[in-house]
Amino acid sequence: MELRRTLLDVTPLRSSPAFRRLWIGQTLSGFGSQMTLVAVTFQVWQTTKSATWTGAIGLAQAIPLVALALFAGSLVDRADRRKFYLLTTGGQAVCSLLLALQGFLGHLPVAGVLGLVAVQSCLVACGGPASRTFLPHLLPQDQLAAGLALRRISFQGAMLMGPALGGLIVGGWGVGGCYLIDALTFVAALYGAFGLPHMEAGDEGARPGLRGVLDGLAFLGRTPAIRGALLTDLATTVLSMPISLFPLVNAERFGGDPRTLGLFLTAIAVGGVAASLFSGTFTRLSRPGLVMLGGSAGWGAALTLFGMSSDPWTGLAFLVMAGAADTVSVVSRSTVVQTHTPRELLGRVSAAEQIVGQAGPDIGNMRGGLVADATSGAAALVSGGLLCLGAVAFVGVTTTDLRTSSTAPSPHTAAAGP
Repeated sequence: MELRRTLLDVTPLRSSPAFRRLWIGQTLSGFGSQMTLVAVTFQVWQTTKSATWTGAIGLAQAIPLVALALFAGSLVDRADRRKFYLLTTGGQAVCSLLLALQGFLGHLPVAGVLGLVAVQSCLVACGGPASRTFLPHLLPQDQLAAGLALRRISFQGAMLMGPALGGLIVGGWGVGGCYLIDALTFVAALYGAFGLPHMEAGDEGARPGLRGVLDGLAFLGRTPAIRGALLTDLATTVLSMPISLFPLVNAERFGGDPRTLGLFLTAIAVGGVAASLFSGTFTRLSRPGLVMLGGSAGWGAALTLFGMSSDPWTGLAFLVMAGAADTVSVVSRSTVVQTHTPRELLGRVSAAEQIVGQAGPDIGNMRGGLVADATSGAAALVSGGLLCLGAVAFVGVTTTDLRTSSTAPSPHTAAAGP
């Protein structure tokens, strides 16, 4: 019985058919997305041989998220969330098809590839907040943390196999093959979405335009637990994200072989999957904010050791540690957000969480590329890891509500329930 409590809780998959279909569809689509990340990174690196340009991939993803996500979250809090998600998911599939065409028929200039990445990121910015509101509709509150852990292992499982498979396909079929498979996996995501019930935001929809956005930001400002969780994650990712450095480190430690480029993301995924499989050890704890701080600190420490390591395989082991710490941090952050946000504000707060969770790493990748070009890959990794540790310590010390936040719903959330 004690061992069972440490393992991943799969109760949401048994209790909610709609959640199960959505989870399967998003898992399969996630595999394609991770393969595309390897393909885009490899294509841009092969064209430019510049860590700054590979970092610009993150910038192309981050700008639309920052610009659109909050307005999309306000719209999600007024619209049918299922329909909104279906439209944006279909648009992402079209972008993947266009990437495949340019891969097979002749590579676009780097600016054109980044343009397609940016358009797809616009659709992610709009559909992501809708997707993040589904769990409270589909699962009871006592299963939210388990549902979030299942979504995390889905993401990490895709990271575990997707990049390695993507590297093999790029080596055999070229980047066009990866992009085409990604487009096909969106069929599974659409299947999962069609099985969802209609989801209205609530009795009191968001005010239109900027006023609705400001209402969401005001809620974040007066809720220290959520604000502290998002600030911790933002500081951590902006200061220490390493993915743009992987082609450079791959060239230094493995001779630039495309088959080993995917190993870096795979190593992070191995740690993430391991942490998810034993997620019962932290999803059942009553202080997710404190757990998040510990996970974020573990991420910074592991990346510091990765940068200092001279042996390539030892470095991959430190990335496994970083992946485990990241999963603990992300699941705990989402638990804090889901349990402290009223349902009628969940689209806007989820949009802010998406900006932090996706645009933060993208900006961090750009930072890492610029630092690496000015100094070295090791210097970028070590400095980022140390800055991450300092930021986590600062937020932890100055935000008492985050350290003491519990999984019990806040009065605002309870009042907003059905």
